[in-house]
Amino acid sequence: MSRIGNKHILIPQGVTVTYADGVITVSGSKGTLSQTINKVITPKIENNQVLFVKNDAEQETDAMQGLYRALVANMVKGVSEGFEKTVVINGVGYKAQVNGKKLVLNVGFSHPVEMDIPQDLNVVCPSITEIKISGIDKQRVGQFASNIRDVRPVEPYHAYGIRYSDEVVIRKVGKAAGKGKK
Repeated sequence: MSRIGNKHILIPQGVTVTYADGVITVSGSKGTLSQTINKVITPKIENNQVLFVKNDAEQETDAMQGLYRALVANMVKGVSEGFEKTVVINGVGYKAQVNGKKLVLNVGFSHPVEMDIPQDLNVVCPSITEIKISGIDKQRVGQFASNIRDVRPVEPYHAYGIRYSDEVVIRKVGKAAGKGKK
């Protein structure tokens, strides 16, 4: 039994949800998103709420019901509020800047790393060590933030590298052998 899949999704003011031919479409002030829904799940849209009903009693349909409910809830939030992820750079001489449609990272390599910014995302550098990624699709925002982080993952001894702003880095103790001993 899916507990998440049985919850209603409240549709806020200014957001429209439509379902036709196996595709659910969510439109709002920030844009439009659509998702294909498996035929074993049927969304019911009424009274400014969306509810997902199973057409089958299989255990896999419980998982699909929860999956599609979560995806559509993220779509509703994305077109009304949007999503934002912040990435922080730490290291001597490490910096980031946006040049047109490219993000340029100087993170200790012999060359700057250039990354193309996807068209549906907005990337801003409020400071040289901070990158803010925003957009309406939660998966696209998170994937681009992950791609930036993969350029130089945080090392545990000095915490140099690229990390999420809310990520906790567990530090390791450096060498202690020979200190103070003679």
